[in-house]
Amino acid sequence: MFTKVFGKPKQEANAVATLDKLNETLEMLEKKEKVLMKKASAEVEKAKEFTKAKNKRAAIQCLKRKRLYEQQIESLGNFQLRVHDQMIMLEGAKATTETVDALRTGASAMKAMQKATNIDDVDKTMEEINEQTENMKLIQEALSAPFGAAADFDEDELEAELEELEGAELEEQLLQPAATTPAGPVDVPPGRQPVRPQKNTAEEDELAALQAEMAL
Repeated sequence: MFTKVFGKPKQEANAVATLDKLNETLEMLEKKEKVLMKKASAEVEKAKEFTKAKNKRAAIQCLKRKRLYEQQIESLGNFQLRVHDQMIMLEGAKATTETVDALRTGASAMKAMQKATNIDDVDKTMEEINEQTENMKLIQEALSAPFGAAADFDEDELEAELEELEGAELEEQLLQPAATTPAGPVDVPPGRQPVRPQKNTAEEDELAALQAEMAL
């Protein structure tokens, strides 16, 4: 069971151990390559010294050894490429195995969940939920319904009484006299002041008396 859930620890440990071994081999090859490169460089320096000393035979021997070192360096480079390829392939295989194990674990978990959850149980649960919901609605309606003396009141009669009250209030408003506003002072435009009657002069009084006598 634990192997199905957590993968295959033995194979995973073997893959990790193999990768560690390949890494160690790669480091060893790199070290040898560096040593051979130093030796090849040393042979070149010796060949230069023998050339200056006019020792042609010894210089040629140094160049031969340099070429042998270069051949070994090339071989070590090929070995390193093979180790790199092996590491890449092993890492890819390890990732593939882990992915497959994860997918297998997920499928097993999904299968177990489906076994634990039956479609009939789901339908039964939904029916129970709907039934409980309907019961709760009925309970809420029962609690909100009027009871006691208030339950005997007729809603139509109450509405008719309300309409009568509204009509009576409207009729009362219509019968009230309109409020009269007190007349305020009349504004007279400037230059148009009311003409006051002027008093008659003495000549006008005599003329009026004469006209009265003549009329007699």
